[in-house]
Amino acid sequence: MDFEHSPRAQALQQQLEHFMQRYLLPHNAAWHQAVLQGQYPPPFLEDLKTLAREEGLWNLFLPGLREGEPGTRLDNLDYAPLAETMGRLHWASEVFNCSAPDTGNMELLHRFATPAQRERWLTPLLDGAIRSAFAMSEPDVASSDPTNLQTTVRREGDDLVLNGRKWFITGVAHPGCRLLIVMARNTPDDTAAPDTKHHQHSMVLVPLDTPGVEVVRNISVVHHHAPEGHCEIVFRQVRVPANQLLGGWGEGFAMAQARLGPGRVHHCMRTIGQCELALELATERALERRSFGKTLADYANVQEWIAASRIEIDQARLLVLRCAWLLDHPERVEPAALRAQVAAIKVVAAGLQTRVVDRAMQIFGAMGLSPDTPLAQFWTWGRALHLLDGPDEVHLRSVARHEFDRARGRLGASAAYFTTPEQMRTPPHLSA
Repeated sequence: MDFEHSPRAQALQQQLEHFMQRYLLPHNAAWHQAVLQGQYPPPFLEDLKTLAREEGLWNLFLPGLREGEPGTRLDNLDYAPLAETMGRLHWASEVFNCSAPDTGNMELLHRFATPAQRERWLTPLLDGAIRSAFAMSEPDVASSDPTNLQTTVRREGDDLVLNGRKWFITGVAHPGCRLLIVMARNTPDDTAAPDTKHHQHSMVLVPLDTPGVEVVRNISVVHHHAPEGHCEIVFRQVRVPANQLLGGWGEGFAMAQARLGPGRVHHCMRTIGQCELALELATERALERRSFGKTLADYANVQEWIAASRIEIDQARLLVLRCAWLLDHPERVEPAALRAQVAAIKVVAAGLQTRVVDRAMQIFGAMGLSPDTPLAQFWTWGRALHLLDGPDEVHLRSVARHEFDRARGRLGASAAYFTTPEQMRTPPHLSA
């Protein structure tokens, strides 16, 4: 395995870092002020997006882009350091048209949309003209098990009709949001796919302004209110043409799995970027802040916190880069092993962020709880990651299942490593 990024990716990372230092960070305070005043997105954001596109810093993901589609066509490994860089500033991704959930939705549309669906939805998403959301999680069931989903879709003539409730749907409150990709349970009919638990769901393209779609509220996360929204949505007899089915009837689960891997690498690398920034802030604070006649950096426990954070960040980055490399080389790994890797990086990233940011907040003291630094927001997002995209326990179970499957395949092979009294009395005969 080779985790070295290509010369092109290294050059793009340097260009991206320079762009953020020159244009984004000087606007950071203005971004927060505009959002506090109810101006979202801030009026200068479109100018920054235009400038980013002119400089070639646009759609930095999606290696399968077609001729004429705007973007860089970087693979997962080469995109990873760019996601880490963008993660340091939570609103940066939108400037480069790399925001979640748009990235995952663009990948879904790129792989499964019809030509008409591509023209209506994918093209404006690639151009940054609209935003989108992915509606899967529900309040009344454990959405980590998609087979539980209660929102339904049925065929009725030439239409699809949806009913149900979704929540914590990211991006819906963004004024540019125009499209919902809704994961729903099929109601049975004589043309349905085989009645198995993984063929009972479909994805439907639902314009946000469709009659019957009600955005109930923007749910705050640990008292943090995201302007782009983590929204609750109700679907009451929402009717759309049947040609707005994405992919095939009953293929929703498989498509959701296809969307999962690259998107999780993006999330985890943005998390690592936030942890790197938290560590930088913590080390500088420890060198400057004095307590009982010494700087905080002179105390052994603070030194241990700093060292542990550095080790854990580097460990997590290597694991995520390995997963990105495997996604780029699926022929090198069994599908089950790749799924276990994708599950593992999510658990590692969530735990990393809560630990690293918590240490940084402790070093900052009360300031770490305030909006004067990004630490409180980073901690909130890190804590949410233990639940979002499936709770840690579900992903740990996936990794454990893979290990048990491997063990069943080699059952008994480890017996040679045991040392019994009988073996000690009768050593094997050695021949020349």
